[in-house]
Amino acid sequence: MGAVETAMQGLRNKIASGELAAGQKCPPEAELSAQLGVSRSSLREAVRAMSALGVMESRHGSGTYISSLEPTVILQNFALLVDLLPLDGLLELFEIRRLMESHAAAAAAANATPEVVAKLTALVESMEATDNPSEYSELDSQFHEEICRASGNSTLNALVRLFRSRGGHFHIFDGDDGPAVRGDSTAGHSAIVAAIARRDPTMAATATAAHIAQTETWLKKLRPEPRL
Repeated sequence: MGAVETAMQGLRNKIASGELAAGQKCPPEAELSAQLGVSRSSLREAVRAMSALGVMESRHGSGTYISSLEPTVILQNFALLVDLLPLDGLLELFEIRRLMESHAAAAAAANATPEVVAKLTALVESMEATDNPSEYSELDSQFHEEICRASGNSTLNALVRLFRSRGGHFHIFDGDDGPAVRGDSTAGHSAIVAAIARRDPTMAATATAAHIAQTETWLKKLRPEPRL
């Protein structure tokens, strides 16, 4: 293990153990490098790497601090990696996405309010009314985000947004098969809204899993090239 890797592992251990807590100022560079058994230059490289991951942050004139360690902040940096995945890599994530969004839909159904149901219904109606693929894609994103928001779990919302961000690069709502894809998608959305409106978590989870599986089937069939 190289010196920078040693420094990063030492920092991770200190954070994981709680020795360095969220928001805490780190010891001076000379002291911290001595604790980790690395040079100050290696420590600086490690801090830069941890900062890029959203774990640490340097404040000009103040020193180096542990970040808030909020999952939503750290996941934003993970998005940079997910956005590089090829289609086959994305498809491997769909099983995880099905589980997460099914859980979110079940929670949304359990917590459903008339306002949430009305907003989801309006989004589905807008999707039914448009034949513009870009507009449909935006409405689709709003629909899924609203369900995750209604689940009450901000980390789950961030994870789903993370996985969906790469999927949007494949533009399956466009092209010759676009109308069919959009039709299947809207039907899936309608089933999800019906379950949430009935406050039926099991039905909401089942409808969501089926909807995402349908999207996965279209991706496997069309195998579109990514376009940013």
